[in-house]
Amino acid sequence: MHNAQPWEFRFLRGDGAFHVRADLDRAMPRTDPTTRALHLGCAAALFNLRVAAAHAGWTPVTELLPDPSDPRLLAVVRLTGQAPPEDDLAPLYPAIHRRRTSRQPFSDEAVPDAIRDGLRAAALLEGARLAFPDTWHLQTLLDSVRDAEGRDAQDPAAEEELRRWVRAGTDAARAARDGVPVYAFGPLKERGGAPVRDFAGREPLPGRGTAVFESAPQLAVLGTRDDRPRDWLVAGQAMERVLLQATLDGLATSLTSQALERPEVRWITRDPESAMGFVQMVIRLGYGPSGPATPRRPVTEVLTID
Repeated sequence: MHNAQPWEFRFLRGDGAFHVRADLDRAMPRTDPTTRALHLGCAAALFNLRVAAAHAGWTPVTELLPDPSDPRLLAVVRLTGQAPPEDDLAPLYPAIHRRRTSRQPFSDEAVPDAIRDGLRAAALLEGARLAFPDTWHLQTLLDSVRDAEGRDAQDPAAEEELRRWVRAGTDAARAARDGVPVYAFGPLKERGGAPVRDFAGREPLPGRGTAVFESAPQLAVLGTRDDRPRDWLVAGQAMERVLLQATLDGLATSLTSQALERPEVRWITRDPESAMGFVQMVIRLGYGPSGPATPRRPVTEVLTID
């Protein structure tokens, strides 16, 4: 959430293993009280680590939540041998550097069924499910997002937590190492149904343009059967695999989590006829600008080598 980058990596030379840990100083207790979203974000970074290891010729063997006495230790990734010829991770590597969150309008061009099937398969490879809602479910999702946005607008604590991660001024955006800089806000939505979080809030931004967004946004819901920390880690890796595959397929993407941040709204997002027990993320996808790169913390802040 909000490009908080709540992860820490520790590499143990003797074991040839990475420890992936949660940085709770970057948690969001108001909008993510269970740290579900934090787990998803860390798991996305974990998946990128697996892809990078495979690209470098290693086989990453991953164990989730290996130590019950240390819940901040989310995963251990051991690098073993050479990647097998049939490895399906390494081809995703170029997309790590290309993937962006786009808060720009997408076209109304439909995503082909073959690409949708590939994205579903990508989620299944990580133990999660990806579904494309029908018209009724799509409208329910959009109504849920609007409901959550309205509640957030009346919640000073939620607004304050959001402002912590906004880099609105030019100097702040230029110096940012995390958060959402002003150049990534995207245009103000003039009309259209696309669920895009407005990081500007109620503050007008000089020179910010307006745009008409797609009237019928194409959304996918990613979920799991259960809703425990391990499921969140599974979902986060599946989410990143889907996003990387979508990038390779030429799609622009953004994430929509507003309706999932409130328990009283989140349950409505699920299709009761689906085998998916819990929706973990809503993904907007389509054809359009990929969006600008957002800042990243220096490697020295997130990686320790022992």
